[in-house]
Order: sequence, then C-alpha cells, then structure tokens
Amino acid sequence: MSDVILKICGLQSVEVLKSMINLPIDYLGFVFAKSKRQVTSSQAVELLSVLSEWTSSHNPESVGVFVNPTIEELQSLLAEVPLDVLQLHGSESPEFCREASELFGIKIYKAFSVRDDESIHVEEILERYNGVLDGMLLDTYDPHYGGGSGVTFRWNLAAPYQTWAKNQVIPFLVAGGLHAGNVGELINTLAPDGVDVSSGVESDGVKDITKITAFVERVKGI
Repeated sequence: MSDVILKICGLQSVEVLKSMINLPIDYLGFVFAKSKRQVTSSQAVELLSVLSEWTSSHNPESVGVFVNPTIEELQSLLAEVPLDVLQLHGSESPEFCREASELFGIKIYKAFSVRDDESIHVEEILERYNGVLDGMLLDTYDPHYGGGSGVTFRWNLAAPYQTWAKNQVIPFLVAGGLHAGNVGELINTLAPDGVDVSSGVESDGVKDITKITAFVERVKGI
C-alpha cells in the first residue's frame, strides 16, 4: 500500500463518516470557516465522537480548517472540539502561527494558495515561516473561500513550495481540483507527501462514499 498521506476534507455527515471506517485515511478535515461545508462546534463534536469509535490500527487525525481566525476564536472552539491539527487557510502571519502552536500545543498546517498568474517572490514569503509550521498544504487560489474551489492549479508552480517544505522537513500536501481521475497523474508528476480532496469526492455537493473509495484506491493502491 502506498505511503502517500491522504486527507479527506469537508466532512459533515455522521453516516458518511461511519461508512469510511475501514478505509486507510490519514486525516479528516472539518471546515469551520465560512463555506458550504462549514460545521458548527456541536456538529464537529458529534463527528469526532464517531471517529473515536474507530478501532483500526491507524485512526485518522482530525483537522480543523480556518480562515483568518482570532486566537480567541480558536481558544473557544478547541475548548469544545479536541482537534489534532489546525489548518490555517487565510493570510495568517508566521507570528500568529507560532502563537497558536505555543498556546494550544497543536500541530499547525498552513495552506498557501497558488495563482496561475504567480508573480510573487514565493521564497521570500516562505522564509518568514521557517521553523514555524508542522505541515504545508498547496491549494488553488479562490477569492471567496481561500480554497476548496474544485479547480486545479498549474502543478509546475509547486516547485518552490515543495523545495521549502522538504528543507523544513515537514509534509507537503497538494489540494485543488483533485479526483480519482487525476490524482494518479498528480502523484506521478509531483510526488507530494500527501493529497487533499473535498469536492472531488462529492455528488451534488454531498460526500459520496463510492467516489471516496475510488479516490482512496487510486492514492493508496489498495
């Protein structure tokens, strides 16, 4: 079985989560930012209670997805929802990431959005995060939600991000428009540490266990 890290994001349904119990998934993402996949803290508690019942040898870690939260908002939510990872999908500064890590003792993954008209000095931006992050996620730029657009970016733009993550010795995950039909090509092209999918395993905006299973099979080679 492949050791590519697999993250399924945007879970909302207890029934779907129960149907995934035997699949080799590494991370399950719950969106707390404004989104059609947003969950409340009470919904997240219910979903995590289902996750805690899994008895496989490798239970997924829970990831909370946020866009520009305040420390107070994180503190309030984490008091109710025992997440394993914070995925910050906005313009959170290195100082904010460091403060959240130190205050909550939790892994911090930072998402960076790639625009097809990329002209910024990526290396200069990333250098500010040296020694701060526990993981990186690369996604397609979306002006409304910061990510989750269901659109791929030009994979050749990933190189400086991937190099930086490798030098930081942190996992490098790729998202953005992935589905069972193209994730194999992405893995062969970029060889990322992991992949992240949301809309690509949905039908009519709802997580589809058939599509989830097909995606898992492509990634893990089961």
